[in-house]
Amino acid sequence: MTMEFEELQKIWDSQYSKPMYALDEKALHNRIMSKQKSTHHIMNTSELLTILVNLGAGSLVLAINLVDQNRNVFMYGMAAWMLCTGFYVWVSRLRRIKDAQQFDLSMRGDLRHAISMATYQVRFSQLMRWNILPIGAFILLALVFGGKPIWLAVVIFVLFGLAYYASRWEHGIYVSRRRELELLKGKLEEEK
Repeated sequence: MTMEFEELQKIWDSQYSKPMYALDEKALHNRIMSKQKSTHHIMNTSELLTILVNLGAGSLVLAINLVDQNRNVFMYGMAAWMLCTGFYVWVSRLRRIKDAQQFDLSMRGDLRHAISMATYQVRFSQLMRWNILPIGAFILLALVFGGKPIWLAVVIFVLFGLAYYASRWEHGIYVSRRRELELLKGKLEEEK
């Protein structure tokens, strides 16, 4: 009876004595794919909204300014800036989609792809954050030189300041997501 118990214990120990530091590759790959899918969804939404808003608003501002008797050069500048921004994001999106095909279909390839998308997301977020400044400047200049009340310019300035601050918070989220993926890549390379 003692012999059977010892044999059972050896079999049990040999089957379930995995080292505690071993990687569960399937769970890790699922985590990488989840982060990649999340980043991809956010990027698609951000890019499409940016393209639609900039092209739509730029066209609308241009059309209104062309019809309006009191033409404002700063509104023409803002319309041109927004149209250029929309086209730039559109071209960047096409380039990003094309570049996504260069990654191999493995866990490490998926991780490199996720890091690439996260890096693009950080750059895109930073670019759109800085884009607030020229649009805000065009609006403020159009208000001031268009004879609008100064309190309106102050309110707009405060609103753009809040938008810039909120974009800083959002940008920080994207930076931390990218950092997490880079740390994961570092751990995987240590395991090699």
